[in-house]
Amino acid sequence: MPLILLISLLLLGCLVVAADRLAWVRAGLLSLLLLALSAWWLVDQLSGDGINAATLYHLQTGLEGAGVAGFSGVLWRFAGLVLLSLLPLPLAAMRRRLPRLRGPRAGAGVSAAFAGVLAVAVVASPLYRDALRLQRQMAPVDGRGVATEYRPPTGAIARPKNIVWIYGESLERTYLDQEAFPGLMPGISSLVRQGLDFRDIASPQGTGWTIAGIVASMCGVPLTAARGDENSLGRMREFLPGARCLPEYLADQGYRNVFLGGADSNFAAKGQFLRQHGFHEVRDRSHYLEAGIDPRHFSNWGLHDDVLLDDAFDTFMELSASGQPFLLSTLTMDTHHPAGHLPVACQDLRGTGEVGLVDALACSDRLVSRLVERIRTSPYAADTVIVLASDHLAMPNDLTHVLRDMRRENLLLFLVPGMPARELSVPGSTLDTGATLLSLLDPAHDALGFGRSLLAPAADGATRAALAGDEAFAPYLAFARSLWTGGDVRTLRIEDGQLRIGLQHVTPPVMVEYDPDWGLQAITMEDAPRQFGIDDPANVRAYVDRCTAFDDDTLRGEWCALLVDADNNMKLFAGEDLREGVRVDAPLEAATGPRPRPRRAIWLGAESSLVAGEYLLRLRPREWPSHPFWLEAVASDGRVVAREWIQPGNGKPSTIRLRIGLDERIDDLEIRAWLDWAEYMELSSLAMVRTGSGSRS
Repeated sequence: MPLILLISLLLLGCLVVAADRLAWVRAGLLSLLLLALSAWWLVDQLSGDGINAATLYHLQTGLEGAGVAGFSGVLWRFAGLVLLSLLPLPLAAMRRRLPRLRGPRAGAGVSAAFAGVLAVAVVASPLYRDALRLQRQMAPVDGRGVATEYRPPTGAIARPKNIVWIYGESLERTYLDQEAFPGLMPGISSLVRQGLDFRDIASPQGTGWTIAGIVASMCGVPLTAARGDENSLGRMREFLPGARCLPEYLADQGYRNVFLGGADSNFAAKGQFLRQHGFHEVRDRSHYLEAGIDPRHFSNWGLHDDVLLDDAFDTFMELSASGQPFLLSTLTMDTHHPAGHLPVACQDLRGTGEVGLVDALACSDRLVSRLVERIRTSPYAADTVIVLASDHLAMPNDLTHVLRDMRRENLLLFLVPGMPARELSVPGSTLDTGATLLSLLDPAHDALGFGRSLLAPAADGATRAALAGDEAFAPYLAFARSLWTGGDVRTLRIEDGQLRIGLQHVTPPVMVEYDPDWGLQAITMEDAPRQFGIDDPANVRAYVDRCTAFDDDTLRGEWCALLVDADNNMKLFAGEDLREGVRVDAPLEAATGPRPRPRRAIWLGAESSLVAGEYLLRLRPREWPSHPFWLEAVASDGRVVAREWIQPGNGKPSTIRLRIGLDERIDDLEIRAWLDWAEYMELSSLAMVRTGSGSRS
């Protein structure tokens, strides 16, 4: 913690009790700051880099599949920090027992001093630093200037070879340093002396966590946490649809592509990326659980590496015997921070070092080098190129105190039949991995996305820019951000209940903003109605939702899009227009009144297990909204089974009745109201009764 921040926090604590006036307000503000700093500490323990692009990415994609139990020690310490953060509140309660200043002037002076010191504390905190960094990274930048440097693979491979690509979780090359880690990884240390061993491989922005490292190496582009909500993957159907990656190219060349990973492929949308970018088969934690593997072979994260890498070899033999060229990729897991995991096959290594991660690293060395040697001594070795690479540099772990002062570099090793061993110190990054592999398959191919072959360093590419600094790298990040949509972003259309923007499909409600050159400026999905209602567009803004968000009494269709420009000119498109496609750069109609405020759907309640028949829904608002609204009953498959336009009562409690007819049994029925984005509606009662023949089940 910076000294100035520590001194500021101590001063703030003293100022909380220095006067009676506004003491509770000061205590609350100090507790909020301490809670924010505690949250930052937790994120930093997980990311190793404070609140960065990886943090935003995982917030958007969720933590489903993460081995949270592996961070129990960190979480307990965070709970302690949370309790400490609340200390200013009891301190304020005890102020009358402590010496303090009295009088209104003294109270005003203390409050002014508190405000000043609070500002100093915020500016001195890592929160402020990270906020500035994210603001710089997400500031609008024109990526079109580097578009010509983006080179997707084309043409044929002269001599296709089989590829085994092994990602070592956080298995950076730094662990091979014999002075810091003597004898820790003899197997991989031996392998690097037998192949093409690349040094100084960095992790630029957008490549420093697992899914980002995989995307960077296989697609040659950084993974961005974009402006707006471009990475709200739960409501985006395609993962980087504008990118063409190595597995897709290899599939077009007749390759069979298989990915094996012990973790949950839903975590960070890894499975979505793999399946949409050329992998024919993805095996993950759920696959191995369904295969009936003994629970002792699983950790909090998923399948242990001993069973995973045995499956990798068996799969290698099966694919090789088929005669079809293939890409077999596997991702280890047991060296995951903070302490790693030890599988059954490595129990004899327990206690190798003073910390558990040393045991996990020694085990990974044994298992990975064993897999490589089994492949190299198989009958198919002459037709197989092996890639051994770390997915990213290690995050905070049991050995951080050792790694902190070392030369950090990713592992990147190619074992190519008939190619002499060499160590190459070429400034590169994980963005260049796929391009280098392509050039080993066919020297005529030396680029993949922004990546360039490290065997023939080019004069362009994102790595050179990344090494030059954040400002030079920013256009590459901006171009990579555009790959979330790709295609013609000026035409909006509804397809199967989703909004198509370029090559991407997004589930409404969604707000889309354009810059003066008609480039896509931002896609906003979270709190979109409010954002559309309060902000003025710089050029043109489109808001797409169901027509119940716009229409009164009578609906013009199921889906509507409202376009507004900087002069408040606007036009509402609905139904067939949206299905055929709406051009956002077409002239809009002159403004004739205030801009409409789109409604949002508010959940009121739900009913389950309803058989076919007639029902009557009765609900009584605790307080009526100010404006008329639509009331709907929606089945679990998204079908609206009943809808009615409701006029608010005259301030007197009254019951709303909605008749619902069901043609078939449904499991869940959601009741929702479409209200102005600034309004809510609480119910005092909600009930549904069967009015037709039969019974409810």
